[in-house]
Amino acid sequence: MGFRTEPQESCSVRCRYGQYTMNQESSTKVTEKPPFDRSSSQDSLDELSMEDYWTELENIKKSSENRQDQDIVVVKEPDEGELEEEWLKEAGLSNLFGESTDDPQESMVFLSTLTRTQAAAVQKRVETVSQTLRKKNKQHHIPDVRDIFAQQTASKEKAPDGTEFRSVGTNENKHQEKDDQASSRLIVGDKELILPMPEEMPASVTDINLEVSFAEQAVSQKDSAKDKTWKTKDSNASLPSFRLPKDKTGTTKMGDLAPQDMKKVCRLALVELTALYDVLGVELKQQKAVKIKTRDSGLFGVPLPVLLEQDQRKVPGTRIPLIFQKLISRIEEGGLETEGLLRIPGAATRIKNLCQELEAKFYEGTFNWENVKQHDAASLLKLFVRELPQPLLGAEHLRAFQAVQNLPTKKQQLQALNLLVVLLPDANRDTLKALLEFLQRVIDNKEKNKMTVMNVAMVMAPNLFMCHALGLKSSEQREFVMAAGTANTMHLLIKYQKLLWTIPKFIINQVRKQNAESHKKDKKAMKKLLKKMAYDREKYEKQDKSTNDADVPQGVIRVQAPHLSKVSMAIQLTEELRASDVLARFLSQESGIAQTLKKGEVFLYEIGGNIGERCLDEDTYMQDLYQLNPNAEWVIKSKPS
Repeated sequence: MGFRTEPQESCSVRCRYGQYTMNQESSTKVTEKPPFDRSSSQDSLDELSMEDYWTELENIKKSSENRQDQDIVVVKEPDEGELEEEWLKEAGLSNLFGESTDDPQESMVFLSTLTRTQAAAVQKRVETVSQTLRKKNKQHHIPDVRDIFAQQTASKEKAPDGTEFRSVGTNENKHQEKDDQASSRLIVGDKELILPMPEEMPASVTDINLEVSFAEQAVSQKDSAKDKTWKTKDSNASLPSFRLPKDKTGTTKMGDLAPQDMKKVCRLALVELTALYDVLGVELKQQKAVKIKTRDSGLFGVPLPVLLEQDQRKVPGTRIPLIFQKLISRIEEGGLETEGLLRIPGAATRIKNLCQELEAKFYEGTFNWENVKQHDAASLLKLFVRELPQPLLGAEHLRAFQAVQNLPTKKQQLQALNLLVVLLPDANRDTLKALLEFLQRVIDNKEKNKMTVMNVAMVMAPNLFMCHALGLKSSEQREFVMAAGTANTMHLLIKYQKLLWTIPKFIINQVRKQNAESHKKDKKAMKKLLKKMAYDREKYEKQDKSTNDADVPQGVIRVQAPHLSKVSMAIQLTEELRASDVLARFLSQESGIAQTLKKGEVFLYEIGGNIGERCLDEDTYMQDLYQLNPNAEWVIKSKPS
């Protein structure tokens, strides 16, 4: 099932502005669909026409013919071991294969918190790099990671936080077959493809376990299904419904953590994603980002960080490009009930002229938006996404997004997408979130605009994934496989978007353990230093005790609110006390200007202890969190812009 990219020595790519080029064989047959054999669900596939996908490709090809400025970029497949080196660098483990600026102490702490499957993923990459370096006669000392993980092997059943791994319970497994029934299958040549169902029907709800490593869950599922098939041919069910069970210590969303902790989250997410693909036998090759000459100003074809930097000079704190926001606003002004919205293109010549005019007048505020028809705005929005120098889904992990379709169950596909969203740069993640939320609003009007989730997925997939196809020697079979796979991934991104911006609890627990271990080592180093300096060690240890322990009775926390009129309050912990209750007590005592503060403008933060800084969701039970992090401070403040 699915596809793999064929190795290639090099290819010429028209990359600036995301130009789409096809080989001579296929360029004259863009809208022709390759022949395929239908499975038993033929009626479903007839409903699920791929015509929207091929039509969108034809529209993209026509619009690219009107663009004159093109750069030729040569993309070379990386040498053996090169991707593994890049992977280890991204995971902060480059010191495992040579000289590095990475802190070896930090790397050892990181490695000590990994699960069995995560450790295996690291070991596999280190061994590949080691073999490559030996072939190249490079004399680097490569540590044997089996020694590093020896302690973990001896305690297989322990999770990073010291608790026993829970096997994936019946609630996790009983819906597995239902997860697999949520798609239509067809055969193209020797490939088996999975296409999402066109219409959604009520389905049972399956909990997503965020407390146990996804890769560890996959191992458990494989072990419990050795005598069973992973897939079922029944395709009459709808896409499954998933939910996140309530966590008493609070759900952590993207943007809730301090940058230093988010950096650790990303490293762990990369290792976990790789471990998940390894366990499931799916090849995962990172795409090496190609450095190209890009524009340093303007609107279209400008890197997101550069665009946001110039936008923030106009509107401080902007996290989503202003032109992107304005195009969505313009589409919505015309009403989301318009039939064929996003599918019907604006005239190519008019779009070209509007682009030029926007480039010249947008920031001056003199552009006349009355000249932009609704379908023009939709075409410009897709053009903006398509022409980003680096794909919105990230150049390094675009192949991983595509490979999601090859994972056995919908739950595992969702887990992989969750990790991939974590790995996106902030600007990409924020812009993708805004796009998906807009697409859902379009779908909410499907009865009038005739744009179902599948229609929207078919139209948007080539705009988000097209850069990966640039320069590849294509065939009708490959194009059909790519169409099916990317449309499926796009469908999942839209369908499950509310779940994807949550950071898994098992990763947060690993970050907590890393922080705790680092603090222990720092304290030991400090005590040693103080002893050498002849300070009174006993005096230091007394000072080292938390001031909270001295000032606040047992079972009471002191909450600081430096920007409110009531700057501090001692609060008794109870089983039912939640973060929202703490906020309500402070806000109820406000007066004057501060009285206008509303729920959602200020938040309760957990700071220090085994976390850097974490914004708490309102349903966090404070007593449970206090038990997890007794040395934390509690502060009420607004989120940074």
